[in-house]
Amino acid sequence: MFRSALVLAAAFLGAAAMTLPTTANAEADALADCSAGYVGLTYDDGPNGATTTALLNALRSSGLRATFFNIGSKVAQNPGLARSQVDAGMWVGNHSWSHPHLTQLGSAQITSELSQTQQALQQAVGQTPRLFRPPYGETNATVRAVEAQLGLTEVLWSVDSQDWNGASTSQIVAAAANLRDGGVILMHDGYQTTINAIPQIAANLASRNLCAGMISPTTGRAVAPGDTPPPGSASCTATYRTTQQWGDRFNGEVTIRAGASAITSWTSTVTLTAPQRVSTTWNGTPSWNGNVMTMRPNGNGSLAPGASTTFGFTVMTNGQWATPAVACRTP
Repeated sequence: MFRSALVLAAAFLGAAAMTLPTTANAEADALADCSAGYVGLTYDDGPNGATTTALLNALRSSGLRATFFNIGSKVAQNPGLARSQVDAGMWVGNHSWSHPHLTQLGSAQITSELSQTQQALQQAVGQTPRLFRPPYGETNATVRAVEAQLGLTEVLWSVDSQDWNGASTSQIVAAAANLRDGGVILMHDGYQTTINAIPQIAANLASRNLCAGMISPTTGRAVAPGDTPPPGSASCTATYRTTQQWGDRFNGEVTIRAGASAITSWTSTVTLTAPQRVSTTWNGTPSWNGNVMTMRPNGNGSLAPGASTTFGFTVMTNGQWATPAVACRTP
């Protein structure tokens, strides 16, 4: 009977640990020897159903944290999976809406790819991503200009696991062994070999006194989780609704809402679909870059936690009735 009681107690404690992933991660961070520095574990192309859940379970079981660069269309299809990443103590970043070759697109198309994903992640997890990984690692001056406009830091990698290229679990583990302080490894959400590598990656990092950290939105390098504010610590969300409609135009309203922390100002982007154009705005100060309107507050843009404000605009459709994509970021 005594042994049965111990088994039941252990089962209860195990279940409790699964329901408090962030606490467990914090305790693991505190106990780890990170004297050799921090590395960034990153997983692209999710969320992917059962694979994402298995990946999160493996990371939590090994006491690791990682950054998930998500595809916006997949987030929109299953926002709960994106939320589960944050609930597990992970960070999330932008990996474009449809994973195209961005360097083959124009500025307006690139902006749409990034801003739609910003909006999808805001709605799913309540955070404004500050990190962006271009699909295939392809970037140029136009891509970087759009990133800057949306307040995103480009994150590439120092080590490629080659999991996308059929690498075995042992090859993925060997690649991760090349990580050094500040380094970032490219992996993907979608391969069982990648999931299987996690316990060995954790053991190798621990043997070298390295810890899995966050990626700095300032430098794009791995740092200790507490070195810079995590994405979304002072965040805002933007939501859109059409308030009036006529035969050739419609009025849109955007609600800007502060997250769990107060914000001192905000910047919102509204992406139109050509040949739409804005004829009138109110309750904000607009500027333009192609088909993207950047709206800033009139005067003081401070908002208390959870508080909101609105701005509006009239869109001349010119035959195009697509709903504008909106996003919000804090300074």
